[in-house]
Amino acid sequence: MAKLNEQEFQAYLKQIRALAEGPFEEIQKEVEVTNKFPQEFFDLAIKNDLYRFSLPEEYGGWGLDELQILKVQEEFSRGPGGMRMHLHYAADMNWRILDDFGSRELKDEYMSQFADKTVFTCFALTEETGGTGADLHTTAVKDGDDYILNGEKFLISHTDCCEFAYVFAVTDPNADKDKRLSGFFVPVDTPGYEIVPMPHMMGCRGAGHAGLKFTDMRLNKKYLLGEEGDGLKIAMHSLSVSRAHIGVSNLGMAQRMLEMTIARAKDRVTFGKPLVARQAIQQSIADMGTEIHACRLMVYDFAKDFEAGKDIEMKAAMVKLHSINTVKLVSDYMLEIFGGIGYFEDCVYGPVERMYRDCRAMWLEEGPRTVQRLTASRKLIASGGVIEID
Repeated sequence: MAKLNEQEFQAYLKQIRALAEGPFEEIQKEVEVTNKFPQEFFDLAIKNDLYRFSLPEEYGGWGLDELQILKVQEEFSRGPGGMRMHLHYAADMNWRILDDFGSRELKDEYMSQFADKTVFTCFALTEETGGTGADLHTTAVKDGDDYILNGEKFLISHTDCCEFAYVFAVTDPNADKDKRLSGFFVPVDTPGYEIVPMPHMMGCRGAGHAGLKFTDMRLNKKYLLGEEGDGLKIAMHSLSVSRAHIGVSNLGMAQRMLEMTIARAKDRVTFGKPLVARQAIQQSIADMGTEIHACRLMVYDFAKDFEAGKDIEMKAAMVKLHSINTVKLVSDYMLEIFGGIGYFEDCVYGPVERMYRDCRAMWLEEGPRTVQRLTASRKLIASGGVIEID
């Protein structure tokens, strides 16, 4: 299809906001109980091009730039947290890892199938006994033209709706940490691949969290991503970009929380005055808006650097770090200003209680704030504290 002009793009943003705050919210009532997305959610996402919009044109996508992709994500992030988690992943790591590191053979076969969710993936890095870095214990032992994988993964999203898994495993236990791991594009119907159920989460329900277990799983070498030993590089590069996508997820949630809070503060009258007329409430609202505005500017600055091909690791970490702090402050003020009615599941102003739960996943998703601080500090120290803005 032809690229969207600005008017068409703005209309699409409104379409996605209406979808997130309308049909998706209705579907979420069931998801909160079942912890599973019904087919209706996937059908609506396909119909509204939410698996297609971020793809490059050569694979049937729209060829949007990074800022446009992030703006779309801000809109669907206003909706249920589990759906946000699914769609945020769909817009980035789901297809980007294969595009960046897959062989020509794999890309020719599968890349165009991401557009309508014929192919969907999960990202299997974290382990209960090792973490999410070089200290993994899952192994991939070379056996002729195959690798034999054994091990377990933990807290993996989208395990119930994917056809492939990006799996990271130790291929050379004697190598230094930068070369111990390799990445694989694993068909989930491979014998020896097993899904291990996990309990319901506090929020972001429906996103298919589970463990994975690999038992003598034989995988042809054609499914290797990049070169053997590239696993840590692939994982860290992919997470760096995704951190900014998490940042804009927080931005979308925080923006909707601010709007709900102002609406409530206008309506709630105590001692003859609406809350919004009280200086203490005004100061809280000002703090919320200031942090949201700063977060949006950081997201836009990241997108500019990404499109220019600059090193985005530091700014991506900063975006995520600041966005977590933002959504924390905003959600706390929101609940405080709403008072008791914000603590109930049903609220006329919107899903206050659920959004408060959903946003807590951001403390943990793809690395806590401590990891973002370490990443940012390394770059800051190396540059002597210089942060470039064009």
